[in-house]
Amino acid sequence: MKKLVQNVLQSVLGFRRYLFVFSLFKIRTLKRDKKEGDFFHFLSLLPTDAKVLDIGANIGIMTALLAKHCKDGEVHAIEPIPENFEALSRICRHFGFANVRLHQFALGESEGQLEMVMPEVQNVKMQGLSHVVHESITEYNEGRRYAVPQHRLDQLTDIVSGMQAIKMDVENFEYYVLKGGEAALKQYKPLIYCELWDNENRANCFTLLRNIGYEIKVLEAGKLIPFDAKLHQHQNFFFQ
Repeated sequence: MKKLVQNVLQSVLGFRRYLFVFSLFKIRTLKRDKKEGDFFHFLSLLPTDAKVLDIGANIGIMTALLAKHCKDGEVHAIEPIPENFEALSRICRHFGFANVRLHQFALGESEGQLEMVMPEVQNVKMQGLSHVVHESITEYNEGRRYAVPQHRLDQLTDIVSGMQAIKMDVENFEYYVLKGGEAALKQYKPLIYCELWDNENRANCFTLLRNIGYEIKVLEAGKLIPFDAKLHQHQNFFFQ
């Protein structure tokens, strides 16, 4: 039923307008979504003058909430997919955010170009599942393909300088993003919040971040506690 509604809305509104309207709706209602409690806890940890990177900003839902909270700081929103980036830009114009910097490229462990895909399921374009085409990512690979520029965080000195926090959602490509920013992470030690599925990508991220000196934590009863794989079934993680 949900896919049918999405299909109708994308057809009636047009895909680009649908993305903007959907983003506005989620920005205004996200706090009522119990599944997003972890994100709002992350938000509460940030000072209002924080410099934050939103890696995988998609259509601007969390970018907007970060920008509203860090009203005296700076949010760098990074999103490579053209339709998503257009919606993200429109959201920032709609709210008049002067503290958001937009960047249309992907991040990885090398400079160059990447192929990405926006999956299509039952004739519905799934912008939230857009991801890098990579041998390690085997799901949701049917859809529109894009060639996008790729950069390493370590090369983006203006963006990473002084960063205090990172929110990252890059659909199983997190390890490569972190690998490309290892020096910057060691230097600035930002708080990192991201979703990681229980797979090799998660294990690689854990190893890399532990080697840098990060602790892995999850939210339980309003408090951050050390992650224990034997006890916790979480997918959202805080790296401090």
